[in-house]
Amino acid sequence: MIRPVIRGAALLALAGWATMAMAADLAVDGPIARQPTNWTAITMFAGFVAITLWITGIAARRTRTVSDFYTGGGITGFQNGLAMAGDYCSAASFLGITSQIFNDGYDGLIYAIGFLVGWPIVLFLIAEKLRNLGRFTFADVASYRFLQAPVRSFSAMSTLLVVSFYLIAQMVGAGQLIQLLFGLPYLYAIVVVGGLMMVYVLFGGMRATSWVQIIKAVMLLCGASFLVLGVMAHVGFSFEALFARAVEVKTKLALGHGLSAEEAAAKGRAIMGPGGFIKDPVSALSFGFALMLGTAGLPHILMRFFTVPDAREARKSILWATVWIGYFYALTFLLGFGAIVLISFDPGYVDAGGALRGGNNMAVMHLAHAIGGNLFLGFISAVAFATILAVVAGLTLSAASAISHDIYASVIRKGHADPVKELRVSRVTTILLGIAAIILGIVFEKQNVAFMVSLAFALAASGNFPVLVMSLLWKGCTTRGAAWGGAIGLLSAFVLTVLSPVIWVAIFHFESAIFPYSSPALFSVPIAFFSIWLISVLDRSPRAAVDKAGYPQQRLRSETGIGVHSPSDH
Repeated sequence: MIRPVIRGAALLALAGWATMAMAADLAVDGPIARQPTNWTAITMFAGFVAITLWITGIAARRTRTVSDFYTGGGITGFQNGLAMAGDYCSAASFLGITSQIFNDGYDGLIYAIGFLVGWPIVLFLIAEKLRNLGRFTFADVASYRFLQAPVRSFSAMSTLLVVSFYLIAQMVGAGQLIQLLFGLPYLYAIVVVGGLMMVYVLFGGMRATSWVQIIKAVMLLCGASFLVLGVMAHVGFSFEALFARAVEVKTKLALGHGLSAEEAAAKGRAIMGPGGFIKDPVSALSFGFALMLGTAGLPHILMRFFTVPDAREARKSILWATVWIGYFYALTFLLGFGAIVLISFDPGYVDAGGALRGGNNMAVMHLAHAIGGNLFLGFISAVAFATILAVVAGLTLSAASAISHDIYASVIRKGHADPVKELRVSRVTTILLGIAAIILGIVFEKQNVAFMVSLAFALAASGNFPVLVMSLLWKGCTTRGAAWGGAIGLLSAFVLTVLSPVIWVAIFHFESAIFPYSSPALFSVPIAFFSIWLISVLDRSPRAAVDKAGYPQQRLRSETGIGVHSPSDH
């Protein structure tokens, strides 16, 4: 039954590419300039889709139990590190950060640094404990010694919110990418990505998702490396020359906009210092806070700890992931400045006002074409598309597990769910999430994808991270403290995000924002920790005594892996 469905999906996908390609030749001019049909990109897209659907078919035959679906099994630390890098280095990183550096220079580095420095926190604070305590989701860890229903309900709500914002970035990146290459309406790309993602997760589960992420990570690292070599070759392999030429380009652009020579020179030099994107110290600190702490609260990243056999392999996963991710973000910085040098004056890549053709996130795609023509653009396009599909699949799987495992199996069925029914719930949830992702991608079409991901990090830092830390490291934490304190932190981050300029002004079109800063984390994270502490201290219920008495057993299990795997009190 599964194999014919996979074959059918493959045929539909390939037919979709052919239809899109033919339609591109007939497309008329719209608000975004139409591009000639790039048959190289189409061929590479189709090849990647065919390979990953083949992997999904193999994985589907081996995915028989709930554990197979959630964890895949048989993944080593090295493989899981690559898969983590594939999961983490998303379209927001590849497309969004490069474009952010292209526009604002040095300030775009805050993304790369913030995304990277979260990994030591994960490694030293929670990696081993997560693997020893959890089975399928981070809620297994957060609720280990607590009453299950309240904490798992909070965890599921938090996961869905974080995943929603993260999904927006991936879907927007996919839409703009295919719109640029095929000259098609944005909606077509969104539907294709949503449909393929549902196939991967529905039939292959974590096993298929992991291998899609590994293949994507290898493609991404190789593609970015070759792209940087091309950039450096244009400047004689001199970093000093690269940055000097970028300053010169920005100065010429400022002169073209009517600034005086002195003002233009200052404008050019500004790309080598802070202040171009984030205007005040509070926003900068809050932004970095979100990126640094949010890593340890991302549900699709935390879920990857349960795909390896033991804590030792979990630590190895983080070490390898840090190597690949650090290398990748170093490349994005060079790619952003390379784009400034090579595409800023080319009317094929920027319009008369200096804006990127094809959307706000296409700097790296234009750079690929400038360096290697259609062939290299086709390869980088396939890499970007692989990036989006892999991350979207991982996000969808984590959200589906939150509904099926945390809500249905643990809360509604109180830990006694029929595995077949739990798997069915997860797959129905996957379909609904795919539809929701398509809708969200349409609504947020004009947003910078890197910034949309930073909002997901702020939510993860304000909800999941405080609950994990307090439940793992503080014996005084109680069910009420974890559930209500975490919910308060999550809600405060969400409300402040809505009231911030990025939504209140950019989306709702009000004149000024109620909350003046771009990121809420500097405020919402302390609110979450304080709320968990205060509610736990004031909790005098009989359940609070049980929660505190369970800490020694939890600590033994988290440090050694010895002890009962999950709580019996649901």
